[in-house]
Amino acid sequence: MSKSKIFLALILAFIGAVFVRSFFAVSQMQIFLLLIFSLIVLSVFYKNKKATLVAFLLLAFVLGLWRTDSRIEEANNLKYLGKVFQENAIVQKVSPSTFGQNIIISLQSEKISVLLQVPQYPEYQFGDLLEIVCPAKAIENLSAGEAGKDASFDYRMYMAKEGVLYQCEKGKSRKIGENSGSWFLGKIIAMRTIFESKITKVIPQPYGALAEGLLLGGSGGLSKEIQADFSRTGMTHIVAVSGYNVTIIAEYLILLGIWLGLWRKQAIWFALFGICLFVIIAGLPASAVRAGVMSGILLWAMKNGRLASSENAIIFAGAIMLMLNPLLLRWDVGFQLSFLATLGIVLTASFWEKSFVKKNKALGISEAITLSLSAQLFVLPIIAYNFQLVSLISLLANVFILPVIPLSMLLVFLVIVFGLIWTPLSLVFAWLAFTLLAYELKLIHLLAEFPWASASIEKVSPWWIVVYYIMLAGIIFWIKKRENFEL
Repeated sequence: MSKSKIFLALILAFIGAVFVRSFFAVSQMQIFLLLIFSLIVLSVFYKNKKATLVAFLLLAFVLGLWRTDSRIEEANNLKYLGKVFQENAIVQKVSPSTFGQNIIISLQSEKISVLLQVPQYPEYQFGDLLEIVCPAKAIENLSAGEAGKDASFDYRMYMAKEGVLYQCEKGKSRKIGENSGSWFLGKIIAMRTIFESKITKVIPQPYGALAEGLLLGGSGGLSKEIQADFSRTGMTHIVAVSGYNVTIIAEYLILLGIWLGLWRKQAIWFALFGICLFVIIAGLPASAVRAGVMSGILLWAMKNGRLASSENAIIFAGAIMLMLNPLLLRWDVGFQLSFLATLGIVLTASFWEKSFVKKNKALGISEAITLSLSAQLFVLPIIAYNFQLVSLISLLANVFILPVIPLSMLLVFLVIVFGLIWTPLSLVFAWLAFTLLAYELKLIHLLAEFPWASASIEKVSPWWIVVYYIMLAGIIFWIKKRENFEL
């Protein structure tokens, strides 16, 4: 077995252990006994290559179990539970809620993050320095009404994944200062606010909200009805900072670069720069960073002509992320979509290129179809399980909308650039952007009106997901084997 295959096997053993501990209870004693057994095998049979490989695979598996178990235990053992925090704290993140604002604050003395629930006014911003008095309690899971269709959503572990283990509901807070957080993040958030104001100043709603979502990420500015249309047509990814979105946008940035006259490798660098810029102006949220990492690996593989053989790099990147935060695998849908969408495109690239793209080059539409289909095949069970909705018309929607997304983003970006210079200069680009944004919203609404546009799924068994991916892996293995045989 080659070194690359051994390395891949070790990574997969680690990821497999993270999966096992994320879904099943494993005691620390069991982990310890497995560690001892691995070391015994390694010590006694160190001259046997196969036995040594098995021992190292077991050690990688033990590492995954231990790393995941330690994070889960940290989320369950709340040593500050019941303590009354009375100190200064810095606002790290602000998001709207049904009753006001959800604020994640960082306590200056304890160096922990706490969820603070406060009224809508006064409004808080990143970097505000607060004086708080509040009792720490465990984060509670949402009620059935708050969780929507999926009442089983584990909000507590979702927040633990972000490093937030406590909440304060009835505490007191008072703003005593500003600009106390990270200078770099503060500037990024301020820049995003300026960008949003330049967009909404010249592009009317709801098209301005769509423009913000395309360029900066997020669908909060869109109405519930429009968000429902996006869900029914499978187009939510164009305004969500995830790999499902960024991976496809990366490919179209390459096409845009080529259209502008760049060589292919130059176009890839252009796309890489565009993705980095996209992640930064989105505010560097964890989901955007993960999506950017996945897309960066994909672009690197394309630049070096190794798109069809870069799955190891994608899996390695996923393993590194899980080493840093193993809770991502089960409790972060964004990570799941980023990883699977990128892996799907990489694994199926050579098949589509040989059997479809070369024969059907129609203004890039064939690539839009294959990219969308690859991503959807790999994320379909995850979407069905988490959102209980599967779009039946998404392929058609992607074919007609994805080709104009890069141009829409470029025009919105130019609106911002010229808006920073002199607002009247941005009006020309605002009208052009408005035309495309109106086309996108109108078409999405039209397609969402079809009765068969989507299908609701009450409950998806995890076992069906396992069976689906086993079958998908078998098909991919058969395709790869046939390609190697033809070579």
